[in-house]
Amino acid sequence: MPELENEMNEIMEMLRSKRYQDLRAHLGECNPADIAEALETLIDDEAMTPDELVKVFRLIPKDLAADTFVEMNPDMQETLIAAFSDKELHDVIDDLYLDDTVDVIEEMPANLVSRIMKNVGPDTRDRINQLLNYPKDSAGSIMTIEYVDLKPEQTVRDAFATIRASGVDKETIYTCYVTDKRKLIGIVTVRELLLANYEDTIGDIMETNVISVNTLDDKEVVAQTLAKYDFTALPVVDKEDRLVGIVTVDDAIDVMTEEATEDIEKMAAITPSEHPYLRSSVFEIWKQRIPWLLLLMVSATFTGMIITRFEDALAAQVALTAFIPMLMDTGGNSGSQASVTIIRGLSLGDIEFSDIIEVIWKESRIALLCGTVLSAATFVKIILVDRLLMGNSDVTLMVAAVVCITLVFTVFIAKLVGCTLPLIAKKLGFDPAVMASPFITTIVDALSLMIYMNVATLLLGL
Repeated sequence: MPELENEMNEIMEMLRSKRYQDLRAHLGECNPADIAEALETLIDDEAMTPDELVKVFRLIPKDLAADTFVEMNPDMQETLIAAFSDKELHDVIDDLYLDDTVDVIEEMPANLVSRIMKNVGPDTRDRINQLLNYPKDSAGSIMTIEYVDLKPEQTVRDAFATIRASGVDKETIYTCYVTDKRKLIGIVTVRELLLANYEDTIGDIMETNVISVNTLDDKEVVAQTLAKYDFTALPVVDKEDRLVGIVTVDDAIDVMTEEATEDIEKMAAITPSEHPYLRSSVFEIWKQRIPWLLLLMVSATFTGMIITRFEDALAAQVALTAFIPMLMDTGGNSGSQASVTIIRGLSLGDIEFSDIIEVIWKESRIALLCGTVLSAATFVKIILVDRLLMGNSDVTLMVAAVVCITLVFTVFIAKLVGCTLPLIAKKLGFDPAVMASPFITTIVDALSLMIYMNVATLLLGL
């Protein structure tokens, strides 16, 4: 982007000419996310050294430094933490929201984690340890405990006083949570407070129908709940309905991005990576890809075994061989279409295992329509192109019939396999994304060949 390139050029020009005051003033006018992106690009392009990165970060105004630090990738954060003095580290960590501090800690090596923990207060250290003890993919692991807590007996006037006193350290103040003996009993928004009378009590104006999640709920479920109800934050309660934290929409977006990336990688037969592509070594990427390639290669040997079994039939009717790639590809593509649709539905919560009969019925009808159209188009192509234009006399009407009948059955079977395997995987506790294109294609390839050879044997008497 031109804006990013201009930003990088300005930073480097002022840094190299030692116009530090101008650089500080310039950074003070920028958005933290833009600063982080520019510095990240400069580091990746090796236009900036790690020492220069530290120098530039120290020039970022204090009120922007923590926000910029959060937006940086873990490698840059590690470089900065290693270079920080204890006071600098304390200042940055002290300005971070607690959930962001936990995210940073989870990405750092043990020696830097020790430094971070030594430079936070005892209370903060206890709260960090509390969050770190939740399972990695749970709501508790992504929540923050920095929220505004009100009591039902407070007046609106008292509520505003509470918000003014504690709001500066909270991640969000728009939605306030009403508790009684730590149990979540309601919520009230700042908008509702502004429109109420000062003497009204919180208990009278709060919303008691509260949507919440449990600390052990999967973080993907939390993100889906936020998206479903269009919330900016979602309360997290323990098994006794005590409010322990909230998940904000920015964390939910990170979860959705992470989950979507993971699903895409699994659907492409790649082990999910914790690092972006350009910051992953060749060896790391090789380790992610080679296990699946080996598995799929071994499973594809069944295709070779089927061809070997029917080699006499293929030798007797050589014309059949030319249509094998088309049948296998069409079957694989048909299965992939169904699987991707179902996997996405499972991810969004639109489809459950209990819907399997409805899914099979719908995909069966879709398969018959697709198979009929594809076989009709293939029949016309075989007769006009293969037989008439190319003059291949071996391609008879019966050969065309074998190919077209096989195509209908292949598409039908492929779509059934594609729609049922992800549902079964989900029921058994596996990630449905594993049952995607490469895996299903391998299964459908073998099935399409078996159908093809048996139909040819039946109709052509091979």
